[in-house]
Amino acid sequence: DRSGFWGPWTRAPTTVSNEYYRELLENKWTVKTTHKGQPWTGPMQFEDPTGDLMMLPSDIVLIQDKEFRKYVELYAKDSDTFMKDFGAVVGKLFDLGHKAPKKRGWFS
Repeated sequence: DRSGFWGPWTRAPTTVSNEYYRELLENKWTVKTTHKGQPWTGPMQFEDPTGDLMMLPSDIVLIQDKEFRKYVELYAKDSDTFMKDFGAVVGKLFDLGHKAPKKRGWFS
């Protein structure tokens, strides 16, 4: 992968659910040091006990910071609330759309 990171955040990466929040709370996350028996040479990331799932430092901060953690805990235990909030935000994003800049020649 071009980012240098390895692995998915959840076991169902193509679905919309609260699994990300459950995984974040239910797993013990450790700094990744090896990959397939070799030293890890990619950017800093965390892995679950199986080594199958990953989190970035920015994900781990969500459970370390008390203000963010309350939302992680809420969404982890209440899928309906997560889906309602997620739907509202995505709907707003789609409604607002994107205004492309004016074209300024062949390179725009």
